[in-house]
Amino acid sequence: MSTDTTASVSTHILDTSIGRPAEGVAIALSARTGLDGAWTALGGSATDADGRCKDLPALPEGTTHVRLDFETETYFSKKQAEAQQDAPRVRDSGAFFPEVTITFSVNPGEHYHVPLLLNPFGYSVYRGS
Repeated sequence: MSTDTTASVSTHILDTSIGRPAEGVAIALSARTGLDGAWTALGGSATDADGRCKDLPALPEGTTHVRLDFETETYFSKKQAEAQQDAPRVRDSGAFFPEVTITFSVNPGEHYHVPLLLNPFGYSVYRGS
């Protein structure tokens, strides 16, 4: 929840290769103050069955930049193993992008919803509502 002096962040992931939410993707949240500030790890969570991560830590006062690190390799490795039961092997390893890092600027008092559209060979991100 944002306040007059802090921003807030939420995210969700849609696996566009199957048209469903991506469940169980680990997400780490970091923040910094200013372009030259050091990144501070704030904690993390994982996406639920709806692909949402509803319990990211609050941002500290003075945060100007936020970084979300999505650990996608484990998710795609699991999906590939499940698919192997019904289809021939398509590729040799987990994911082309083993992780996705999104860095963005924030302003106090605003909420930032950052959806990730993900597939094994690409991703897209935008500021949602």
